[in-house]
Parts: sequence; C-alpha cells; structure tokens
Amino acid sequence: MKKNTRQLDFSKLDFSKTHILVVGDVMLDRYWFGEVDRISPEAPVPVVRIAREESRPGGAANVARNAASLGSHVSLLSVIGDDEAGRKLEGLLVDNNIDTCFQRDAQLPTTVKLRVIGRQQQLLRIDFETLPSQEALSGKLTDFKRQIGKTDIVILSDYGKGGLSHIGVMIEEAHKHHKRVIVDPKGSDWEKYRGAFMLTPNRGELQHVVGAWRDEDDLRHRVENLQEALQLEALLLTRSEEGMSLFADHQVQHIPTMAREVYDVSGAGDTVVATLGAVLGAGASLIDAVHLANRAAGIVVGKFGTAVVVPEELFATE
Repeated sequence: MKKNTRQLDFSKLDFSKTHILVVGDVMLDRYWFGEVDRISPEAPVPVVRIAREESRPGGAANVARNAASLGSHVSLLSVIGDDEAGRKLEGLLVDNNIDTCFQRDAQLPTTVKLRVIGRQQQLLRIDFETLPSQEALSGKLTDFKRQIGKTDIVILSDYGKGGLSHIGVMIEEAHKHHKRVIVDPKGSDWEKYRGAFMLTPNRGELQHVVGAWRDEDDLRHRVENLQEALQLEALLLTRSEEGMSLFADHQVQHIPTMAREVYDVSGAGDTVVATLGAVLGAGASLIDAVHLANRAAGIVVGKFGTAVVVPEELFATE
C-alpha cells in the first residue's frame, strides 16, 4: 500500500455546473435537547427536561444536503409518508435548494430517528420506520428514468429501509446513459450493486461481505476479487481513524485521516459520498475526489449530528 501525500490545487473546481441525482432512503433526524438533573423514581433512568428541538435531513436526504452545500445542483428521489414528518423533511430540503421528487405513500410513516440529548451526549434513540409499498417504489423508478439523462453523477444511498428495491435496474439505466454510479452500500447482498462505478463501505460493512482479513495484502486480494465479481471500477474503504483506502486500477492508495477532533461520526459516510459525487461531477480525477472527500469527513466529524461542509471550509488553507 502506498500513501498519497501530494499537494493538490482545487481552485479551478466549479461545483455549480455539476448535476447530481441522489436516490435512496430518506429520513428525518430529530433531536430533543434537555437538562438532566435527577433519576426517575420509576426506573433507574435519567429524567430529561426538554429545552429545545431541532430537525435535520437524514439518510439520502443528508447526502443531498451535503452535495448542495458544496454548490452542486441536486435532485433527490425517494419515498416518504403523507404526514407531518414528510412535509417537514421536504421543507428542510427546499430550504437547502434541493429539487425533491418524492413518491408519497399514504400507508407509510416517514422514517424518523429521534435522538434525546442530555449533558451533551446521546441518551436514547428511537426509530420509526416501515417498508414502502411496491406501487410507490415503481413510481420512483419511473422518475429515475425521466431524470437520468440530465444528471452528471448518480449517488445511490442504501440505508436498508427498502427504498432501493430496483437498484439493479437503476444501475443498468445509468449505464445506458453513460453515467457513473456511486453506491453507499448496506447489508450483505452486494450482487445488486453489480456494474456500479464505485462502492464506499466502511470497515464493518466490507468485512461482513468479504470476511476478516489477516493483513493488508489479504485485504487487497479480497477487494480485487470483489471488484472483479461485481464489475466495479473502484472501491473506497473508509477506515475511521486510519483514514481511507482507494482500490482502483489494481492499485491501493491510502489517505491518512484529517480529523482533528472527533465529536460525532453520524452522517460522515453521507458527507464522503456526496463530496465524491460533487468533485467527480466537476471534472476532477478520482484520487483528487477521494482527497477532498477525506478532508470533508475530517471536518464534519468535528460537528454535532448530521452536518455539512461548505466550500470555504473544504478549501481553507492550513
């Protein structure tokens, strides 16, 4: 494995000309912040007195938000419920200049992740989620085919919530239009990602598919076999405090982490895949896109919750 430490000039990148199509599982991230000053007399748990609430786009919606924060034109396809949470999510996305194309399923409650925060730490997370109907998913596929021709990069954000049941058809459709597809994968069935340009798993996700590796040579061998089996041009392995490893063109390049202070890793994978899409769509090389994605991840983990990076932060000189 070789480390890539070259200095890069990103001053000519223009994200405003990039059109990104994000498809996947969206959710509303809700935060309840409060004070903890006593233990409940009913059970040995803290009592949180809620002082304020906050809502942010989550899942594929956070990917779209991250790409839009860099200045890209972003369209987001997904399925939501016809409920208050869905309307709240759509409003947040419109406020972030994201074109939403949502199929509404009246029987589907919009996925919500509610986090209770006390003393600056997460005390509890409550998830509300239901699989979308096939009718709504078929409508989303129709929307995808209608939009694919006017996009530069496709990002498929798989959170395992059922919103990407037609992912194989989407990748085939993208191939017909010569569009690169970046997939943030989930689960153990990666055959459905066959033909994608790139996958961006973390260590746990990759190990779940290829098994535990003994050393770096064994890891490279396993990844190259996976790339050949799934016809992938590249795989970017995110390795937390160890940085990232890019497998492409029968080479491995390691990029050390740029995180200075890790406050919250939630949503960091969304930032990585969004930055990759924005940079590649702007015409940069793959290795340059990975460097910027690594830089973006290092910034966003220093923020609380699902957060974004703006160009001023991304291109700031040391």
